[in-house]
Amino acid sequence: MSGSAQTKALVIGVIAAYLLAGALFAINTPAWQAPDEPAHYNYIRQIAQDGCCPRIEPGDWQSEYQRRLTANRFAPQLLASLDSIQYEDHHPPLYYMLAAIAFKLSNGSLTILRLLSVALGAATVVLSYLISKRVFPSRPQIALAVMALIAFLPQHLAMNSAVNNDALAELVVGLGLLWIVRYLQGDDIPAWQLGVIAGLALVTKITIYFLALLLPLAIWLTWRRSDEKLNALIRSLVVFAGVALLIAGGWWLRNISVYGFPDFLGLAAHDVVATDQLRTADYIARHGLATYLGQIPSVTFKSFWGQFGWMALPLDNVLGGWIYRGFALLTLAGISGLLYRLWSLRGNEAKEGSIDDSQRDIIAGFVAAVLLALLAYVYYNIEFVQWQGRYLFPALIPIAIGLVCGVDSWRCRMLGRWHASRWLTPLALLCLFPLDLYLLFSVIVPGLSP
Repeated sequence: MSGSAQTKALVIGVIAAYLLAGALFAINTPAWQAPDEPAHYNYIRQIAQDGCCPRIEPGDWQSEYQRRLTANRFAPQLLASLDSIQYEDHHPPLYYMLAAIAFKLSNGSLTILRLLSVALGAATVVLSYLISKRVFPSRPQIALAVMALIAFLPQHLAMNSAVNNDALAELVVGLGLLWIVRYLQGDDIPAWQLGVIAGLALVTKITIYFLALLLPLAIWLTWRRSDEKLNALIRSLVVFAGVALLIAGGWWLRNISVYGFPDFLGLAAHDVVATDQLRTADYIARHGLATYLGQIPSVTFKSFWGQFGWMALPLDNVLGGWIYRGFALLTLAGISGLLYRLWSLRGNEAKEGSIDDSQRDIIAGFVAAVLLALLAYVYYNIEFVQWQGRYLFPALIPIAIGLVCGVDSWRCRMLGRWHASRWLTPLALLCLFPLDLYLLFSVIVPGLSP
């Protein structure tokens, strides 16, 4: 079997394993035991039954009832009022409109809606491979390892097997990143296509609005390397913005008509409804700034890799507590190796040679994506206590590429003379697959079942 045939077989194998693991999570995770799943489900139900789109209003956020549900693991005797949990009704509608079709066809099956998320997640896994392959065409181990990390990162797999708009949002981000890479590498891509992707992001989820900044950044970076005049840049940006606004403008105008100007995102209406959601200022007043700052990195790290249910099931005592230590070592190896790699490239010491302008711009785009996602996370936590690492998943593809490149740089430095060692990087990350199955059946199901 040729090298390309082997790589293709491995890619298919990763996708198949992801679909299997995702289906097992979707079927076996106890009902409603994913963050905000009832509220997302009810948004879909309202569209399926009444048409688009519901509005967020007083009564949609019921903190005491929600606390009783989570404290009692969504015991069946407490579910009579589950339909009243509707605090996600301010979200952009694209995912919910698509999911409403599955809702109608399946008579509202929670499992079928979860499997829709799995299918959308599979598309993101494929996009992560295509992006990595474009950036590292001579290093197939990078693309395979990125695929494996995105497919089998435990918390990400759990979220991609639940009812929420995250899977579609990450798919749109993956599509945007692929088009950015192609655009920066010189493919003939018209600005209107970038505008379509930005428009889709604007009607999918607020946490991926950074694409509306990232895509024009790619236009500017490409123009800067060209001989075109300024009017060409302006024309491209106008076309981009016009198409994006054409797609999103109707939704924004609808929100203004419902919630009033200038609340075109519905966020002010949400904040009024969720009045007793834990505020950062209240937490600091109660526990002190030092406690707050000490909790953020720890909880964020744990919930990025795996803290299941409604943050109720951390993995501190699972398998002797080694899981978080292992993820910490992986993170440290990835970050340190990436810094070493970038320093080597800066000094033209890398064996593969220095990077060209398009690669440098791609790196800038990836860094911008991570920073924008991080800034959004920080901004959200300025108002609300939401130390959930999953809020960084919109930038998971560039994060995964960075971690994998860092790990592989240490592999190359230590075992580079052994050519077959390059497959150790994806092989190591594929070990997350059996870990996911162990966590599902030994931790999640018994730990979250009523």
